[in-house]
Amino acid sequence: MYFVRLKEEEREELSKYLRRGKSSARSLTRARILLLADEWRDDEEIAGAIKVSKSTATRIRKRYCEGGLEFALHEKARSGAPSKIDGRIEAQLTLLACTEPPDGRSKWTLRLLADRLVELEAVDSISHMSVQRLLKKMKSNRG
Repeated sequence: MYFVRLKEEEREELSKYLRRGKSSARSLTRARILLLADEWRDDEEIAGAIKVSKSTATRIRKRYCEGGLEFALHEKARSGAPSKIDGRIEAQLTLLACTEPPDGRSKWTLRLLADRLVELEAVDSISHMSVQRLLKKMKSNRG
C-alpha cells in the first residue's frame, strides 16, 4: 500500500489546480485522487467517490510515492506509432482532390478519395476518416 502525505504547498497547489480547471480531465481526476488519499481514504473509497477504478487510485498513489506530484499528475508524452502518411501522400491526395471526380459523380467523397489512393498504390490501405483528417490538417496548415 502506498501512503500519500501531501506537503501543505502541494495541497494548496492541487486545490488551485482544481479551481482553475484548465487542465485535462485525466490530470484533474488525478489531483482529486491525491487529495482524497491525503485524507486517509482507501482506494475503494476514492474509486467510489470520483468514479474511477480502484486500480486507477492505486496507480496514482504509487506514481506520487515514486516520483512526486508532477509525476503523479502528468504522464510522459507517448511516441505513438510513426505516421504512415508522408508529404508525398499528402501531395497525391491534394492533386487527386483537385481533379475531376470519377464518371457518374459530381464530386469526390472521402471514401472515393481513400479508394483511389489505394488503387494508385499510394498507400496499402487508408480509411475515409484518415482522408478527412488529412484534408483538414492540410487546410489548417494552408492558413
